[in-house]
Amino acid sequence: MKLGIVGLPGSGKATVFEALTKNFAETGSKAENRIGTIQVPDDRVDRLSGLYNPRKTIYARVEYFLPGTTEKSGAKGETGPWKNVRDCDALIHCVRNFSGYGLEPASPAQDFANLDQELVLADYMVVTKRFERLEMDGRRGKKPNPEEKALLAECLQHLENGRPLRHFPDLAAAPLLRGFAFLSAKPMLTLFNNEDEDDRLPETGMADKQEGVVIRGKLEQELAQMTAEEAADFLAEFHITATATDRVIKRSYEILGLISFFTVGEDEVRAWTIQKETPALDAADVIHSDIKQGFIRAEVLHYDDLMAAGSYAEARKNGDVRLEGKAYPVRDGDIINFRFNV
Repeated sequence: MKLGIVGLPGSGKATVFEALTKNFAETGSKAENRIGTIQVPDDRVDRLSGLYNPRKTIYARVEYFLPGTTEKSGAKGETGPWKNVRDCDALIHCVRNFSGYGLEPASPAQDFANLDQELVLADYMVVTKRFERLEMDGRRGKKPNPEEKALLAECLQHLENGRPLRHFPDLAAAPLLRGFAFLSAKPMLTLFNNEDEDDRLPETGMADKQEGVVIRGKLEQELAQMTAEEAADFLAEFHITATATDRVIKRSYEILGLISFFTVGEDEVRAWTIQKETPALDAADVIHSDIKQGFIRAEVLHYDDLMAAGSYAEARKNGDVRLEGKAYPVRDGDIINFRFNV
């Protein structure tokens, strides 16, 4: 899972990036792309590891990407960060909600709308260029795919009216449009970058407010540089019940519709990330293509049932371990042993 951090100049994107990833810049250069990979905190993995005492414990991982600010134009004629974040699974929109010397008063709703319209405009340019290409192909005798053309026409209508494509999930998820990687179609998590003493969600009237999270960027950046003991005191002093990293990861999973399942044993306890309702056959493919190819059955035990039973053997006696077929929709917290033969 890769999330791109975007926002207007001065919104505190780099501060938020460092707070989330503990990847601190040595030079302070804004020109270079930065990426930070962190493990996803999961108490279930901790408890499973304590139960099995494996040689390796592997958590799910998430990447946060901060694009540089002086990138040259891309293949689609894009400037700035857009050509670099098109391959991200989702966007984190950092919105300034703090004051400072020489800064205009914070206007989070307007700032959100301004950058959102930049995403819409970038997608509009992609669609119009594609229509130009289709027209050229038509003059050369090459017939366009009518379904693609109809989908693009629908996109164009929404974009011309300033509406982000993520507000039309069926259209945004159309397989024929996947290759365009539309920016305004990506799931978006809005981070309101607040003052140190302000943990309130601002009143904005935004349609996307339900995806908003407050982060006190400078404060969380300081927290990210502390030892565990120092951090505990700091969290208590500022009444922080969960770090920014924990809260942002949780909401990132929610907006992307992701869940975790586990494989366990003496060799390894591991968390795997998949989409909700992923069939067992495709979940097997996440581990290894050979498992999918030779899939026989999935032996499934839910994490909650294992913890209640105390051991796998006891859970089996209780009838909590069951065999499922290829189409079984994997649930969050499932512990799976795939039976296969290749």
